Amino acid sequence: MKSVIMSLILVCSPAWADVGLLQKNNCLACHNVEQTVVGPAFRAVANKYRGQADAADKLARKIRLGGSGVWGAMPMPAHPQISDADAKKLAVYVLNIK
Repeated sequence: MKSVIMSLILVCSPAWADVGLLQKNNCLACHNVEQTVVGPAFRAVANKYRGQADAADKLARKIRLGGSGVWGAMPMPAHPQISDADAKKLAVYVLNIK
């Protein structure tokens, strides 16, 4: 039983780490998985970019540099304090929401 629990922890740890990044970087102040808050729902973002080969890189750039016009009038502010690696982890996490 103990080995099963440890296996589950190891398998799930990357997902927990990315949720931690969402919280650490205050993403949840403007975004939600299911509903539009200030910014679009993460599920809507995942659906819009699903199947695009460069989606993770494109979203990571938007996280760091900000953007406007894709989801309406409200711009996404830049987050230059987020490292390239963490921006990519956040983008991959969002893109994997089904």
